[in-house]
Amino acid sequence: MKKETKVLVLLGSPRREGNSAVLAGEIAAGARSAGAGVEMIYLHGLNIAPCRSCYHCRQPGSTGCAIDDDMQGIYASMKLCDAWVIASPVYWFTMSAQTKTWMDRCFAFPAYGKDAFGGKRIAIAMSYGGDDPFDSGCVNALRTFQDAFGYVGARIVGMVYGSAMGAREIASEKAVLEAARDLGRKLAASGEQKS
Repeated sequence: MKKETKVLVLLGSPRREGNSAVLAGEIAAGARSAGAGVEMIYLHGLNIAPCRSCYHCRQPGSTGCAIDDDMQGIYASMKLCDAWVIASPVYWFTMSAQTKTWMDRCFAFPAYGKDAFGGKRIAIAMSYGGDDPFDSGCVNALRTFQDAFGYVGARIVGMVYGSAMGAREIASEKAVLEAARDLGRKLAASGEQKS
């Protein structure tokens, strides 16, 4: 019997219908088509404070982050889900502030369980303006994700990214959308287990 893969989609754009959200939606659709359950969290507008560098989460016996805000619920979803989709536009040559604030607060995630990042599978969706992912800064953000999640032992299953400025403009890029759906199916399938 297969275990249902649970996928958490973290939307890091201030635009609910932005280009990175479109890509994340396609990844989610692909994951659902492969039998995964999907939860979506729109980060913009949530009460997520920056990390205070208090190191409460690293003290012996700590059970989590000392900041009591909306991130507490996100930690619970992060722990429950097998796979995460992180979606962000490029802002000023890297990920959005909403995404970076969430990333910084991931510092406390190990306090929520032994080897909290271990076994997590991650898909990245990025949109950028400009001609290519290098001069736009998209590669800077992708490298940050690679370095951070490699360091904590999570596995990036794949990345999709494309150039678009106007809201939902990327919806006309059929090849990128299909790549996103394929990534969602791969994200779900890589979690199949037999009991």
